[in-house]
Amino acid sequence: MLDRLFRRRREARAVADFYLTIAAQARLPGFYRDLGVPDTLDGRFDMVVLHVFLVMRRLKGQGAAAADRSRLLFEAMIDHFEKSLMEQGVGDSGVGRRIKTMARGIAGRIEVYDRALAASDAGDNAAALDVALDNNVYGTASDVPPHRLAVMAAYVRREAAGLEAQPLESLMAGEVRFGPPPGAGAD
Repeated sequence: MLDRLFRRRREARAVADFYLTIAAQARLPGFYRDLGVPDTLDGRFDMVVLHVFLVMRRLKGQGAAAADRSRLLFEAMIDHFEKSLMEQGVGDSGVGRRIKTMARGIAGRIEVYDRALAASDAGDNAAALDVALDNNVYGTASDVPPHRLAVMAAYVRREAAGLEAQPLESLMAGEVRFGPPPGAGAD
């Protein structure tokens, strides 16, 4: 019984560390400085969700253990957002309501990104990803230059392909490799 408890704790810690690795990519200054992602709570939230989505997409359809890892990753992200709300001074009574709203928003973003990438992969509608990114990552920005959207969409496609090339065993072990954000030439 104790072994099972410690195993769950180790797994939870491993997934939390995995989440933090993914979130670190989403926080790289190049996204905000060079690509104009709003350096706000909303902008950072959307970048974290986008990167977690990319990893969850890679884990999708890879068996029960990968599905479990994906679920735990989603839960780690929600836990992190909940702790952030509490650190910002949101009262206990408001945290649950906000987390439910966030979770619905995250689920919607995941669905939209998944459809947009699938359409892009199939060559059906490459602009769908641009629209999804404009509505979410750049949702609070005004007048986002189209070339920035195109560069961000190319980054997302590149990272989705890069994650597909990474061995599932590595991801299951909490190892993930992302490429660098697009450079300053994005303006």
